[in-house]
Amino acid sequence: MIDSRVHTFITVAKTKNFTRAAEALNLTQPGVYQQIQYLERYYGTKFIQKEGRTLKLTEEGEFFLQYAKEIANISAEMERNLRNGAPTIKRHHIAATMTIGGYVIPTILGAYKKENPNTNIALSVSNTSVILKKIIDREVELALVEGPFDRIKFKHRKFKEDELVLAVSKSHDFAKRKFVQLDEVLKGNLILREPDSGTREIFEGELISHGYSVDTISGCMEVESITATISLVKENVGYTIISREAIKREVKEGSIVIVPIENFTMYRDFNFIYLYEKEMDFMEDFIEYCCNYKVLK
Repeated sequence: MIDSRVHTFITVAKTKNFTRAAEALNLTQPGVYQQIQYLERYYGTKFIQKEGRTLKLTEEGEFFLQYAKEIANISAEMERNLRNGAPTIKRHHIAATMTIGGYVIPTILGAYKKENPNTNIALSVSNTSVILKKIIDREVELALVEGPFDRIKFKHRKFKEDELVLAVSKSHDFAKRKFVQLDEVLKGNLILREPDSGTREIFEGELISHGYSVDTISGCMEVESITATISLVKENVGYTIISREAIKREVKEGSIVIVPIENFTMYRDFNFIYLYEKEMDFMEDFIEYCCNYKVLK
């Protein structure tokens, strides 16, 4: 069971307010304040400072928060395993960006679980920026990302190469052509992913390398959901730039057509990234399994 003062500190750091933290913890405000003071006295440093009506973590507070979250995660995992009466079950937390989490990794996870019944893997799916923060906060051990990241700060290994393609409805005029011009794509009903998505960042980077300004790219709409984007394309509301992996089924059934853009190709890497080697045995085994999965299929 996690120390109550550590749990209180995490709650205060999240709410940035003693009163809201007290309400969330069902404690009095002075009680919350006393617990924070105890931690600061014990470690001999200031964790929290006031900025107007809100609270802000000091540099030492941010440092302590990283370890506090890891302590909380380990404590929760230990309690789950002991209460389930199955201490031999190993549980790991991984994350993946939208394309990988929705269209690449689920099948591999299912196969891995069948071969490793005593290993439970919790998967969270978010955009790249959210996942990088989860790794820094030690909420996940390993992640698969499709967007750019700090290759010095994070340890990494390439999973596979992915191609971004122009996907159009079978009913769209583009579907009848061998290729289209980039200017045509930008002037039409282009459906864009949200700005923080890996797909959007790669697309914008390629446009810049071809002499285009990102400010001139408006598109007809922005959509966060890949599933919704695919549905809109199928209904011929617009077309999109998307991972070839995400539209395999639609291309096979003929509802979506991939149309080449003349002199414009987009490739990116799917990468495993991590910071710590606490569970290196699991990470090495899982990474190898994923990289060799095409051989197993």
